[in-house]
Amino acid sequence: MADRTFVLLKPDAVQRGLIGKIVERFEARGLKIVGMKMLRVSRELASTYYAEHQGKGFFEPLMAYVTSGPVVAMVLEGDGAVALVRKMIGKTNSAEAEPGTIRGDFGLTIGRNLIHGSDSPESAEREIPLFFEPGELHAYARIDEAWLRD
Repeated sequence: MADRTFVLLKPDAVQRGLIGKIVERFEARGLKIVGMKMLRVSRELASTYYAEHQGKGFFEPLMAYVTSGPVVAMVLEGDGAVALVRKMIGKTNSAEAEPGTIRGDFGLTIGRNLIHGSDSPESAEREIPLFFEPGELHAYARIDEAWLRD
């Protein structure tokens, strides 16, 4: 099985109508969507998801932001998915993100940076079950998979 990673399109991506444009980039790059849903993040889920930031000055604004509107959670699958998605997303601060990355092309500020992607396979393993039950993830073969690998 290929690697899996977790991606969260944050409320600003949803509100700005960028879901399709962002998803299209991942699919065009050969990543397979094995889980996807729109939801409203509860304070409880946000506290667990951002547990490593508790006590930091930006924690409460971050909580308010991620719970402010609907988000789109995704699990993407592909060879080297974690590193590939991180590269496609770009630097956290949109002002420093390279053109051609999601944040470089669509991001406005560090506080409204559109998207999260797992930073390691271990993070993906922790984050995926926070948002998805096992039955919500799907194994299937895309018709183009034979053309995506040697």
